Amino acid sequence: MNKFEEISDKIKYSDLEHEVLEFWKKNNIFGKSVSSRAGKPNFTFYEGPPTANGRPGIHHVLARTLKDLICRYKTMRGFQVHRKAGWDTHGLPVEIEVEKKLGIKHKDEIVDYGIEKFNALCKQSVFEYKDDWEVMTERIGYWVNLDDAYITCENYYIESVWWALKKFFDAGLIYRGYKSQPYCPRCETSLSSHEVALGYQDVKDTTVYVKLKVKGEDNTYFLVWTTTPWTLPSNVAIAINKDEVYVKVENKGQILILARSRVEILDGEYSIISEFKGSELVGKEYERLFDYKPVNKHGFYAAHGDFVTMDDGTGIVHIAPAFGEDDYQFGRAHDLPFLQLVNKSGNMTPEVTDFAGKFVKDADPEIVANLKGRGLLYKKETITHSYPHCWRCKTPLLYYARASWYIETTKFARKMVDLNKTINWVPPEVGVGRFGNWLEDNKDWALSRDRFWGTPLNIWVCQNEKCGHTKSIGSVEELRSYGMVEQWNNGIAERVSVPAGLDLHKPYVDSIILKCEKCGGEMKRTPELIDVWFDSG
Repeated sequence: MNKFEEISDKIKYSDLEHEVLEFWKKNNIFGKSVSSRAGKPNFTFYEGPPTANGRPGIHHVLARTLKDLICRYKTMRGFQVHRKAGWDTHGLPVEIEVEKKLGIKHKDEIVDYGIEKFNALCKQSVFEYKDDWEVMTERIGYWVNLDDAYITCENYYIESVWWALKKFFDAGLIYRGYKSQPYCPRCETSLSSHEVALGYQDVKDTTVYVKLKVKGEDNTYFLVWTTTPWTLPSNVAIAINKDEVYVKVENKGQILILARSRVEILDGEYSIISEFKGSELVGKEYERLFDYKPVNKHGFYAAHGDFVTMDDGTGIVHIAPAFGEDDYQFGRAHDLPFLQLVNKSGNMTPEVTDFAGKFVKDADPEIVANLKGRGLLYKKETITHSYPHCWRCKTPLLYYARASWYIETTKFARKMVDLNKTINWVPPEVGVGRFGNWLEDNKDWALSRDRFWGTPLNIWVCQNEKCGHTKSIGSVEELRSYGMVEQWNNGIAERVSVPAGLDLHKPYVDSIILKCEKCGGEMKRTPELIDVWFDSG
């Protein structure tokens, strides 16, 4: 053992770390690292805020080490580095913790419990593990100003978010649209593309090959494949590729139509009767698979879809516009009926009398049995594939068409892609790869969330159906100048001025009514919250 090894063997490095930390604390070294560089160029660091109602983990240590490294480097380069901490206090992580404590398993139970009481518990919960975070922060030597941290659930912070959202609104960049989104039926809220990427799991799912009877042709069927049998009651059309070759085959005593390149999926012997381009199938009608709900538009026919590939299935895609972005856009393009036969909790609606109230995945085997009993099931299989789950509660996501508010980020997508190419990325493959690909695939930001504890979306809508005027409020001062609060006094509804210090959360902000500038009617706030990622961003 050499002399260095002898000395090292006697040192307790954890004790040495504590000595250094104590020296920094006693002599206010962090504070001096800022004050001693007064007048120097500023480098300001706002920490992407952690959620303090969950305990810190080793990944937080890694992230904070990298943040600290940058700030220390800039300090050593002579900058005055202000480091402001923050706490992310809104959103589903907080709600789910409170739900667990109350034994709540469904969103509707929160309404029954009382939104005011529920949100009060959320506010209590947000700093449950704050001490753990502060101990970890100090122990790893992470320098950040915790004494003046920003807190996303405080009125001043909500007001700053409202200011930013009003800028977007006034620029015409916020709109209400009806799009298919990844949706968690347990949390009853949509997820952003970033959130979806966090929750993929390998799962086993039932897939089915279904026969759709061609109208006017005896014993002839379109053969369709789907991995989601529960969407079949909402089927309104099928998509084919007009440029691909399709065939009619005789198989098991029936005539089936499918893509020529997909005949390998057939069971047993078959003989090809005829070949033709997919364009010959366009407009060909079939008998409706389920008729639980009447429709008022033309549907149940074949149409061309660019997205139809020959990689799997039969080359014929079942279309249910209520589920899936391709399906939704296809439905709009062809003005198809819209059948939404699944409710916000992921259960089949009452119209679907054979499977009413069943959660979609639980309905799958019953739907398959129904098809088999009617002679419309060709075969079923089980596949293992990667499927997105809610990263918070692990529930499988549904692709679900519903109304939502959006920020039109696609208006700036091309500019962001071009600017990204001017950045010196290290390593360069991150800029052209992960981040570059994300920019190239940019979609409008689904901003709104149908939840309770978060920043309320600051858009008021005129209740007069003939008007529908919308207005965004950007500050508390503006809210007080326009709004009145409805309250009850001895059974009589009164309108009074918005009080100072009003909590901007639900349900309090929902009591504020504005006068419509266009028609003089009442304007009420749209009930949604905003995506918590906008808060913390």
